[in-house]
Amino acid sequence: MSDFTLTLDDTDAVITAAGVEIARYRFDPGGAASEGPKPYLHPLRALDGAELTAFRPWDHRWHKGLQMTWTAVSGQNFWGGPTYHRDSGYTLQDNVGSMRHERFTATTDAGAEVGFTEELTWITQAGDEWLTETRTHRFHGLDTARGLWALDFSTTLRNISVRELELGSPTTEGRPNAGYTGFAIRMPRAWTGGRVLSVDSDDADALMGAITPWLALSGEHDEVDGGATVIAFAGSSTGAPPIKWFVRSEPFPIMSPSASFDEPIVLAPGDEVSLSHRHVFLDSIPSPEDVRALAAELAP
Repeated sequence: MSDFTLTLDDTDAVITAAGVEIARYRFDPGGAASEGPKPYLHPLRALDGAELTAFRPWDHRWHKGLQMTWTAVSGQNFWGGPTYHRDSGYTLQDNVGSMRHERFTATTDAGAEVGFTEELTWITQAGDEWLTETRTHRFHGLDTARGLWALDFSTTLRNISVRELELGSPTTEGRPNAGYTGFAIRMPRAWTGGRVLSVDSDDADALMGAITPWLALSGEHDEVDGGATVIAFAGSSTGAPPIKWFVRSEPFPIMSPSASFDEPIVLAPGDEVSLSHRHVFLDSIPSPEDVRALAAELAP
């Protein structure tokens, strides 16, 4: 049996590892305009089959597994749901954009790693094409003895509009500690209150907006015994602002390495910004010392 396999159909890419469906990438998902239709990974699973992501939770219907987002792009919202303005707070507006999958340009379908590269277009709700994107997902690092696998994600966004675009967040619009944007993962509700770790901290509140090379969030499962851990690495950005973390374990578990947490990225027409991140998924909750050792070992 190959370590990984990739199967593509008209709407989904399905990834298996050691006989377990560990990821389903829905690249043509449809959905309500207010939820910012875009590709997403859900469900993601640990090697024991337990789900690691949430889908359309009641509090934020536009949260869908692990997905590339951007909450504030020159007045457009490519995340979904209401938009924050410093004068009016959160309001629902006719400004929620979408991301259209155009084509796959490369695939690796079996072996020690699998993956795919695709081209996408970011489209405003009014129908204007503002950004093109080339993104790659690479599934690798299968270790059945330790119960883990890894995902590398990279993307390049290019401004194809005729205007300067400012890529920001609710925090750049005035709301403190709301820099959620970028490659965001919403984890199961059972993980609410779960353990958050970094290199030298276990205080989720203190890690909001922090600059640190990685975060790990662990939680216990509903329905099945045991728990799991997701280690996310900040990776890199070619934008001027440093990557800072948006992370919560309460009132719900979510984290993203934000490239514009409290400072926007400005793209002139034709300009690009590139990001890369790594996530490692474990089917256990190791001790803090062991998580830190794993993060040091598995860093990109």
